[in-house]
Amino acid sequence: MHLLTSSVALLSCINLVCSTNIVLTNDDGWAVAMIRAQNSALLEAGYDVILSAPAENESGTGSSTATPTELEEPCEFNTCPTGSPAEGFNASDPRINYVNSFPVDAVRFGIQTLAPKLFGSVPVFVVSGPNVGNNLGTGTVDISGTVGAACEAAKEGIPSTAFSAAGLSQVSFTDLSNPDADTSAAFVFSQLSVNFVDALLASPPPFLPPGISINVNYPASTSSSCTSPSEFSFILTRIAPSNSVTDVETCGTDHLPGESSVVAMNGCFASVSVMNATTKADVDATTQAFVLNRLGDFLSCLP
Repeated sequence: MHLLTSSVALLSCINLVCSTNIVLTNDDGWAVAMIRAQNSALLEAGYDVILSAPAENESGTGSSTATPTELEEPCEFNTCPTGSPAEGFNASDPRINYVNSFPVDAVRFGIQTLAPKLFGSVPVFVVSGPNVGNNLGTGTVDISGTVGAACEAAKEGIPSTAFSAAGLSQVSFTDLSNPDADTSAAFVFSQLSVNFVDALLASPPPFLPPGISINVNYPASTSSSCTSPSEFSFILTRIAPSNSVTDVETCGTDHLPGESSVVAMNGCFASVSVMNATTKADVDATTQAFVLNRLGDFLSCLP
């Protein structure tokens, strides 16, 4: 390689996140279409990815944890047989892994076991989701396995974001080869999540304060609206809106809108709520300001 070409390649690698190691997880299962679309999108963007997700749909299990056990029934969509070991991987790609337990256990396995083995170190970031369905507001956030996995990562010192999206269905990754409305939406949301990760990781770490995660929610992508990532705007929000709390000042106010109301608006508005990984609650204005400054112009104001 010529010196000039080598220099250009190095510069591109710096700008395009080469060698940025990510663990990808969810609560919908390792074989659902959304997580496989997200895996492909992260790889195409230049990230190194290990997928470590539950063997079966574990939606609504929050931060539950248990020792993984041998499969007493087939994996999700018959992707592994009864009697398979507690942890296993895709025969054609050892970076696609299942864990027969809860989302917290799956992300922990990815961070503590798979990443040191396959990356030679812990990951620099964890992507959880996008979840099949939104996780909005305190009650839903508390029971979400997707949020639980992201918070577990943050508690283990790995910055993370939980992504969730309306308008998806619990369908197999094999459906991605014949896109319909559901799987086409998966491609939109996977690119949106890449765009968010690109923005958050664009400058040197720390990517987030210790013990902090982010909850991102997308409105539905349908055949008539929000069909392209370019149509979406990301809005800084709160999990639980409150007029009695002073938030970071942005968009002419120091009271952030609630994530539920933002996602429900007409238009393609994605909510971005900064949360404490231990309590799964909103954070103070100083911590919000860290994320606001880090994301910069990537965030927008409501019309």
